[in-house]
Amino acid sequence: MLLAIMNKRLEKWMPFITPISVILGVLLSVYLKDFSFLIPWIFAFMTFAGSLGSNFHSLKKVMTHPFSIIIALLILHIVMPIWAWGMGHVFFHGDSYTMTGLILGMVIPTGVTSVIWVSIYRGNMALTLSLILIDTFLSPFIVPYTLSIFVGQRVELNTLGIMKGLFEMVVAPSILAMLLNQITKGRIKDTLGTKLAPFSKVCLGLVVMLNGAVIAPHLKHISLKLFGIGAVVLLIAFTGYLFSFLIGRLLRRDNETTVALTFLGGMRNISAGAVIAVTYFHPSVATPVIISMLFQQVLASFFGFVIDRYFRINGNSRREIA
Repeated sequence: MLLAIMNKRLEKWMPFITPISVILGVLLSVYLKDFSFLIPWIFAFMTFAGSLGSNFHSLKKVMTHPFSIIIALLILHIVMPIWAWGMGHVFFHGDSYTMTGLILGMVIPTGVTSVIWVSIYRGNMALTLSLILIDTFLSPFIVPYTLSIFVGQRVELNTLGIMKGLFEMVVAPSILAMLLNQITKGRIKDTLGTKLAPFSKVCLGLVVMLNGAVIAPHLKHISLKLFGIGAVVLLIAFTGYLFSFLIGRLLRRDNETTVALTFLGGMRNISAGAVIAVTYFHPSVATPVIISMLFQQVLASFFGFVIDRYFRINGNSRREIA
């Protein structure tokens, strides 16, 4: 009961956990930076805890009607990376590190925390869980090769290292959680899953804090360039949610599917992106990724309110057209 209450309170604080953690990480960087080796392990635990509600049955069910999955993947890995690449060229032409950071922020898999927001706003949970799993399994291949297409030889890529990191932090824990869900016929979600949920949210704050500590030297010195990066990152993040919602409406998806598409297309596994940026790139690449942590949950809360109001004003949901 105590853990359930704690989890509910942490859910309400989700829009503020990541920005506060970034600030604390920067301020306490002297004390925290030596613990950065813990980041992949903490993140693997978060992925495991967040995937305990997933199973192969829901994945199979959604895959029999894959159109919405295809839409989401196109938004995540074609529309938004091209948009980030274009914005990078317009505002940071010649700055390969910042451009790489903007693109990296858009090619990483969709955020596991989208489950929370889709649940709050009564979206399509089967689609959400299935897309997270599919995108997670594809990420070791999509992320490094998409980056190689967009950034080419301008930035040195450790492709095998990125694939290994994503597999260890995201894919392997997800498969383990799904297998346990399958073996226990879903009971583990109500037993272990509910107990781990609040700790997973605390770990999110820890990962963000540690990542903030690593790149603190790049955030402590306020400059016009830093403000410029923040403004562009905010614009890209905002349009990620907006484009996803508009595409859902344009393709006449039902309300539940549109809600899921909005959060899936707008959110990213920013913590994983920050770990990749800090581990495999120049620290300047991590700056746009870390800054995006300040906005993602706040924007999710804002768009949740907006689309809820939109559907209330426009009446009942439309039937989805396959």
